[in-house]
Amino acid sequence: MSREHLDVLIIGAGLSGVGAAVHLSTKCPGKSFALLEMRGAMGGTWDLFRYPGIRSDSDMYTLGYAFKPWSNPDAIAEGGDILSYIQETAREYRIEEKIRYHHEVLGLSWSSADARWEVRVKRRDTGETFTLRSQYVICAAGYYDYEKGHTPEFEGREDFGGTLVHPQHWPEDLDYAGKRVVVIGSGATAVTLVPALAEKAEHVVMLQRSPTYMVSVPKKGALLNRLRRVLPEKTVYSIARVGRVLMGMGFYEFTQRFPDRARRFIQGQVEEALEGSVDMAHFTPRYDPWDERLCAVPDGDMFEVLREGRASVVTDHIERFTEKGVLLKSGRELEADIVVTATGLRVQVLGGAELEVDGEPVNLAEKLYYKGAMLEDVPNLAMVFGYTNSSWTLKADLILDFFCRVIQQADARGAAICTPRNTQGVGDGGPFLNLSSGYIQRAIHTLPRQGDRSPWRLYQNYLMDILLMKLRRVDDGALVFTRPSARPRRANEAATAARPAVAG
Repeated sequence: MSREHLDVLIIGAGLSGVGAAVHLSTKCPGKSFALLEMRGAMGGTWDLFRYPGIRSDSDMYTLGYAFKPWSNPDAIAEGGDILSYIQETAREYRIEEKIRYHHEVLGLSWSSADARWEVRVKRRDTGETFTLRSQYVICAAGYYDYEKGHTPEFEGREDFGGTLVHPQHWPEDLDYAGKRVVVIGSGATAVTLVPALAEKAEHVVMLQRSPTYMVSVPKKGALLNRLRRVLPEKTVYSIARVGRVLMGMGFYEFTQRFPDRARRFIQGQVEEALEGSVDMAHFTPRYDPWDERLCAVPDGDMFEVLREGRASVVTDHIERFTEKGVLLKSGRELEADIVVTATGLRVQVLGGAELEVDGEPVNLAEKLYYKGAMLEDVPNLAMVFGYTNSSWTLKADLILDFFCRVIQQADARGAAICTPRNTQGVGDGGPFLNLSSGYIQRAIHTLPRQGDRSPWRLYQNYLMDILLMKLRRVDDGALVFTRPSARPRRANEAATAARPAVAG
């Protein structure tokens, strides 16, 4: 049976995957491609997460695609609206017909002799396994394990008489009305859950080991919504996008240059919003702003439920679970009917697929990340990973535009292989993710590295990346274009060939 051959395979049909398909179809229109989606629906994060209040933690003028205006009046959007936006994009650009659902990618194996990827796939609905061939692969599967979130091993979990749930797998029939709820965590998920649960619950406690920086932001873009009355939608979107990018970059640079002033500014805003109802010790992190991601609080909803007493914050460590709830190191017991472990994600690259080049396994932690788009010594593969200090899609759009230019350049040269090579002797610049967040640190040993200088260094700066990825030549000396060659021999094959033959 002959194997199906495609020009490009896209792994994932979420925000990045659908975006990749649009970039490819508009910039490389002659290329055949398909999207392989492990689940039974498109949308990725925005279809998977169903917990109360699910929303973006970035404004949609920058989290939205560069090529499709976000026309919803909410700048901080509900999860369902974001999913509809992705679905609408897929319909508009006829991407739906390219998606193959229930297709899990198990492994990627590159052959230099054939200039092709062999992609091992499992049909999750039938159990069938097979192989597809593709010249290029774009991994747009996100950065975390969709199967399981991170939950620490809490002693006594089995003793708890209530309901224990992780936000990544929220039960559709979970009734929290009139219940006592403890949310473990203080990141974006917890900050989203607490005000949403407080609408119906008897009381909600956010239990944190340490405080997080929180910033109140307007849910709606009031000025932009007024501009929509007099200007075309695309014009308003462009104005909003540029403005939000500059504001975000300016604030980030302010926090990096003047961390003490930034800390006072952020905490002053929180103190004013709380009106003395909560001890500010619960909102005074030990680290500097942006050492971990800041949590956006739309219209101050988190602070509102704290002021009104519908929710509270406790900063402590967990000793163990009990039948009635959670016992803390301080000796205090938090009684609960429901405990939500908003304790983070399990970071995973390449959608969990194994990776090898010419029969040799690739250790991602030993590879540099070229322009935050491709892996050192790994041909014809793009890996989409967004910004940590801004909207994910800003960087995703740049990566996908750049990779389309790489494909165009290869075609123009008559080349079939494009490989990032560290020919300049660039040194190790450390992990490519510069956050101290727990979910990053738990996976740091599995992630690619960045170099100590361009084009291998990641600046987390949109304007610098526009220069690096859109305005500079593709053939910068680090990206090598070649044609297929004879199959490279593995090290053990070469050793065998060098040994003298022994008569039998």
